[in-house]
Amino acid sequence: MTAHGLTSSFIARDEQWGAHNYHPLPVVIAEAEGASVTDVDGTRYLDFLSGYSALNFGHRHPALIAAAHEQLDRLTLTSRAFHNDQFGAFCEELATLTGTEMVLTMNTGAEAVESAIKVARKWAYEVKGVASDSAEIIVASNNFHGRTTTIVSFSDDSAAHDNYGPFTPGFVTVPFGDLDAVRAAVGPNTAAILMEPIQGEAGVVVPPDGFFAGVRALCDEQDVLLISDEVQAGLARTGTIFALDHEKVRADLYTLGKALGGGIIPVSAVVGRADVLGVLKPGQHGSTFGGYPVACAVGRAVVDLLSTGEFQQRSTELGAYLHERLNGLVGKGVAEVRGKGLWAGVDIDPAARTGREVSLSLRDQGVLCKETHERTLRMAPPLVITRDEIDHAVDALAEAVNA
Repeated sequence: MTAHGLTSSFIARDEQWGAHNYHPLPVVIAEAEGASVTDVDGTRYLDFLSGYSALNFGHRHPALIAAAHEQLDRLTLTSRAFHNDQFGAFCEELATLTGTEMVLTMNTGAEAVESAIKVARKWAYEVKGVASDSAEIIVASNNFHGRTTTIVSFSDDSAAHDNYGPFTPGFVTVPFGDLDAVRAAVGPNTAAILMEPIQGEAGVVVPPDGFFAGVRALCDEQDVLLISDEVQAGLARTGTIFALDHEKVRADLYTLGKALGGGIIPVSAVVGRADVLGVLKPGQHGSTFGGYPVACAVGRAVVDLLSTGEFQQRSTELGAYLHERLNGLVGKGVAEVRGKGLWAGVDIDPAARTGREVSLSLRDQGVLCKETHERTLRMAPPLVITRDEIDHAVDALAEAVNA
């Protein structure tokens, strides 16, 4: 199947006028609802990517759309030069949901991570007593935390890293899941350990059991902050509010984004300890749109949806079913399946096809998914997906890997 009709004209314009920083599948989406999208030619697809977890609640969830509409009719932007009637309520409700003490609002996931890095360094200098400009943050290999210059400074993905230097110093990289390596890297200048609880871009890589419990104990012993990047993994994607909850471990700071904006607008936050976030004083950090009224209204509606536990339960139960079905393909064109909840990394057998080829074949069968690296698919359907829709997608994958 090749792009045709209206699709081809849209793609031609995109390629002429848009910077080529993505390599999208040849599908032009025009409408969406729930777990489904429809392209400009009227073809309907199941969305098995969910905007990299930004659409955990599906496309255009009625409660989220209603919250956005209501706020748009009242007040859109004040900047933080003034108070607005949504900000305090959003911060309180998000802190209560997450069991944290303070909320720093931003816009994108990368901004949340950048903010957490700044806070951790400031805390190290002003509270821990690390010498000026010498703080270090330990990170994991194969990480993905965003695309800003500081963040790609500690990326080992050549596509994200190369030719963007000079880079920001102060980061020490260790193998993900290697507690001994983390322990060896901690020193007197260590401010924080920043890691994803499950690595998304790397292919939904789950660390060994007990790894983060060991990291938490090490942080307590050495007076080091633990920062959990939950931008992709959090907010019910794995069946819990935080993916780190599976280890029964608490971080000092968490970064949130993507699903916090309900798939409507960018909303992000750093949540955590008040004595850590409290190092920020007026004028020392900010964002014109961080915590603006529409963002807070949508964020409050997201918190309401999560407060019932319905989406955590759906992710847990339907995730178990998804993984059961996917594991049935191991040895049949699939080499390995990893993940938790409604989040799976599917390694395509090297003897089969590339991830791109499988993604195109899935598209032809009405399922939209996307490869990461060359031979891994990330499957992350909206949490409103049904068992029948999971069956359709997995059956399509079985055919695609053996085409």
